[in-house]
Amino acid sequence: MTDRTTLPLLPDDALTRVLCVVAHPDDLEYGTSAAVAAWTARGVEVAYLLLTRGEAGMDALEPAQAAELRVREQVAGSHAVGVTQVEFLEHPDGVLQYGLGLRRDVAAAIRRTRPDAVLTTSWAEETPVGLNQADHRAAGLAVADAVRDAGNRWVFPELLAEGLEPCPVRWLLVAGDPHPTHGVDVTGEPLRRGIASLEAHREYLALLPWHPAPAELIPAVTAEQGRHVGVEHAVTLRAIDLQAPPPVLRSTS
Repeated sequence: MTDRTTLPLLPDDALTRVLCVVAHPDDLEYGTSAAVAAWTARGVEVAYLLLTRGEAGMDALEPAQAAELRVREQVAGSHAVGVTQVEFLEHPDGVLQYGLGLRRDVAAAIRRTRPDAVLTTSWAEETPVGLNQADHRAAGLAVADAVRDAGNRWVFPELLAEGLEPCPVRWLLVAGDPHPTHGVDVTGEPLRRGIASLEAHREYLALLPWHPAPAELIPAVTAEQGRHVGVEHAVTLRAIDLQAPPPVLRSTS
């Protein structure tokens, strides 16, 4: 977490349409979905893109069975925070590979959805909760590049033939980043809905006897982040303005 004691709130008018892109079912439910609940309550349109179906995440189930269950639970968790547009891709869980194919798929989704902000997970090797998982790193880095690809007509020109015109993205929001810049106040109803979104992964969590109850875990996570924002409960994010002047120009203006 940043050394700054107080982070500013992400302005209410910063977002109108958000696309959240993560590797697995449940990646958004460990706090970030509470921020999604706060946004949808204000009328922000939010869509989810899952790069895998989480089929390698349940040792007790064959991949096909696990994928069916995890997709079903993810859709239920998304509905808990006001998200009804949920898309799943077919990239392999556990061995997600950064590369042109992944970047193209994410860029295509951005052009279809046309958000002003894209949210993903950190691609750092280490995050505030420890060593980052390989799929999370691959997903985050691919999304970081795809937000630029989506706005460039001459990158993946085959998307034009599919009717997908370039879409410049204003904000890249990174959850779980070691150096957050902003917070989202999730005190009250957004927090309750965020808890419900993780509780929707009931059968998955039942196979993890060590896992804390969502009603204990999520308030603890958001309370810790809230201390850095100056509110009771918050979700902290790194907010990168892709249309801002380079830092060297901002520092001399």
